[in-house]
Parts: sequence; structure tokens; C-alpha cells
Amino acid sequence: MSEPGFWDDSEKSTRIVRQLKTLKNTVEPWEVSAKKHQELQELADILNAQDSALYSELNKNIDSLLSEVGRLEFKTLLSGEFDPNNAILSINSGAGGTESCDWVEMLFRMYTRFAEQRGWKVKALDILYGEEAGIKNVTVLVEGEYAYGYLKEERGVHRLVRISPFDANKRRHTSFASVDIIPEVQEDIDLKLEEKDLRIDVYRSKGAGGQSVNTTDSAVRITHIPTGLVAQCQNERSQHQNKQTALKILKARIYELEKVRKEEEMLKAYAGGKKKIEFGSQIRSYVMHPYNMVKDHRTDYETGDVAKVMDGGLDEFIEAHLKLQKKAQ
Repeated sequence: MSEPGFWDDSEKSTRIVRQLKTLKNTVEPWEVSAKKHQELQELADILNAQDSALYSELNKNIDSLLSEVGRLEFKTLLSGEFDPNNAILSINSGAGGTESCDWVEMLFRMYTRFAEQRGWKVKALDILYGEEAGIKNVTVLVEGEYAYGYLKEERGVHRLVRISPFDANKRRHTSFASVDIIPEVQEDIDLKLEEKDLRIDVYRSKGAGGQSVNTTDSAVRITHIPTGLVAQCQNERSQHQNKQTALKILKARIYELEKVRKEEEMLKAYAGGKKKIEFGSQIRSYVMHPYNMVKDHRTDYETGDVAKVMDGGLDEFIEAHLKLQKKAQ
């Protein structure tokens, strides 16, 4: 970075600055913890057994350091190539009609709360609302350090069991929604899209109503003909911005597909995230009646605090699955 002319190439300099930030955020916390450990060791060596107050303070500092190191150890589980990247998260309704659309909206809120608790930004790229209530499908960009590393564990079908608020007879309903996560790939990724392989459609944005709904044909849908992959965006201010965002999403999906085709293990994981959205294919169940429980069927981790989970409390589920994958390697 100190070389003459470093800032002349903005694309290269931006990439290197981004790499530097990631490396600093990885190395510096360990260096700080190592220094704290050394200071506590030196204090322990000179303490007199009679200094009970100082011993108590030392134990508090040791407990604090243990918690800090535990958090850093957890981060070592996020060692994938794209784990530090932003994430593109898509939620789609499955079997269950209006009930499933409502379930998509609930999951959307859950992941938004999970992101906000980490100081991440959530930007809606495309939303299709249900005919009566809820959301049929939504795609968002989650911007934050290691957003993809955390959220990739959520890929799969999520099942809800509850008394439906849309059923006048108050019967129990089961709803499904699928969650897909791909990393936001940077512009320097070596992936070129041929113009002849793309079909670009423009249409009028649709929403729940109000001033935020575009009145021009600014929404863009791009289909990659060779793979059949589709990306769309309607929430930017102009057709050009929507096109650029849709291209970014499409590029990420194609890159992910090519990656999993080359790696058999990732192919299985990708197929697992693309199961039919119905009973028997879920990765996690959220039961609100006749009892309260959220259970992950991959790790068997469960909790009775459904409200906490729906408010973004996903840490234990994500950590359990990351540790399980680490053991399997």
C-alpha cells in the first residue's frame, strides 16, 4: 500500500484494502488476547496468597479472557473461501398458501433481527407480496463481516406448526418455506457473462402499495439461458440500478453453481438446500402448538424458547451445525 501509484488502480487498491481489513480483524483480536494472558500470568506470579481482593479481580479477568477466546475459537469454524463475504439471502414460500406467505414474512423478520444484532445492514433487493397477506418470496443483501459464513448454515427448508390466524376454525396448520444463501462475489471474480446467454426482461414493480411502488417499467429480471438460473431486482431507484444488482446476484448464483459442480461435497450441500418445499425435507421445525419447540433436524439441537429464536436468536443453532461439520471433516 505504501508503493508509489498504489491508488492509481482503484479496483486493485480496493481489493487489497478489503483483504487487509479482513486479515487485521482476524489477527489483532488474538494478539490482544495473548497480551492479556501474559499480563494475567505475570500478575498471578507476584500475587500474595493474602491478597483476596486481588485474587477475586484476577479470577474475573480470567473468566472474561476465557469468554473472549471462546468467541475467537468459534470464528475459526468460519474458514471457507467466501465466509467473510456479504450474503444474498432468498426466502420462498412453499406448501401452505397464505399461511406459508405469512411464514416467509416471519422468517424475513427473524433474519433481519439476527443481522441487526450484529450491526449488519439488510437491503431488500426484490419482494413479491402475497395476494392476501405475507410475502411469497424475498431476496435481500446482508452486508456485514462473515455474513455468509454465519447464514450459509440456514440453507434449507424451514417448517412451521401453529394455530393459523387465517383459519376461523382455529385449526393447526403446517407451513413450509425454503431459505437459500449465496455469497456476494466481488467484481474481481473471474467470471464473464456472455450477452447472448442472457435474457433480460423489464416489468413494472409490484408491492403492497403506497408511494414506494414504482410506476415505470424499472424492475429487471435476468435469465441465464445455459443454466436456467434467474435473478431479479425491483427495489432500486432506476432500471439501470436494478439491472446492475440483478447481474450481481446472477453472477453470484452462477459462480456458486460452478463451484459446487466441481466439488462433490458441496454438490450434496447445494442439493440439500434445493429440496422440495414440503413435509419430510425440512432442516428445522418451529412448533408453536400444541407445545413450544424449535428443533434442528441435522444436529438435534432444540430449545423451548420459540420467541427468542423468532427474534433473531439463532446463534446456538448455527454454532451447533458448524461444530458438527467441523467434526465430519
